[in-house]
Amino acid sequence: MKTITSTCPIERAQEVIGGKWKICILGKLLVRTYRYGELKKEIPDISNKMLTQTLRALEKAGLVDRYVYAVVPPKTEYSPTALGKTLEPMLVEIEKWSLLNKDKVDNFIEQILSE
Repeated sequence: MKTITSTCPIERAQEVIGGKWKICILGKLLVRTYRYGELKKEIPDISNKMLTQTLRALEKAGLVDRYVYAVVPPKTEYSPTALGKTLEPMLVEIEKWSLLNKDKVDNFIEQILSE
């Protein structure tokens, strides 16, 4: 088992919400409840494996609830927990920053993709 050694609050938070897809998925779930297939359509660049792994990690961290309905075919919905909802102000600010700096952010992304 990994031992927590960092006292840096940002590094500790990054352990929970870091990665390419976690914030994106949380941002979508803060708007409304999604089924797996709906999330996949909203985030077409994510693979099925990565979406599953990320949803499981968010659930394990206590940020996302997974509801399975006993119907055929099976129906599963994802929504933020109370803890997950506490991240909303931060995600709103990240979105504002990205929109405010859209040209610079887009240029940076283009540089990364062209490497």
